[in-house]
Amino acid sequence: MRPLYVINNFGQFNHLILRMLRDLDIEARMVPNSTPPGTLAVECRGIILGGGPDIGRKGNCSEYLGLGIPVLGICLGHHIIASALGGEVRPGKAGGYGAVDVGISEHDAILSGYPETIHVWASHADEVTRLPDGFSSLASSGICAIEAMADTKRKIYGLQWHPEVSHSVDGRRVYENFNRICRDEA
Repeated sequence: MRPLYVINNFGQFNHLILRMLRDLDIEARMVPNSTPPGTLAVECRGIILGGGPDIGRKGNCSEYLGLGIPVLGICLGHHIIASALGGEVRPGKAGGYGAVDVGISEHDAILSGYPETIHVWASHADEVTRLPDGFSSLASSGICAIEAMADTKRKIYGLQWHPEVSHSVDGRRVYENFNRICRDEA
């Protein structure tokens, strides 16, 4: 089975994503965001757009969204998805650094198995303020109206928080769910 690819967007938690996937016995590799889209289309079954400090350093990430492969965006990856597909990203009113309680309004495939409220770790100054066409909001918090979004038809998902960080309760479930989504595609 082809691996999942973690796209390194120069964020501090990208290696934790890879580590969590490996700890879950999910075959995964990390590649730079300059990797040609054609390479990803052939070599992997799902893409995780990792976090990072600057949307201006997103490399080829926008191009990965048109490959027909499931995509999960984490933090900056969430912002890249929104901005590339016609949504809007702006500086948040409060920013999110630390523990956040997120209310799940729609238990889509990516959030399957979670309770109505989850305790997560956030590390961001920007947030998605308008969904791209075809997306629905899955979760919100007191500091961010769009904590999670999905276009289930295209299997593209975005999360504002960092499930790979130990402070996010049961964060592994997001990656297990994404692996299941990708396995269904393979």
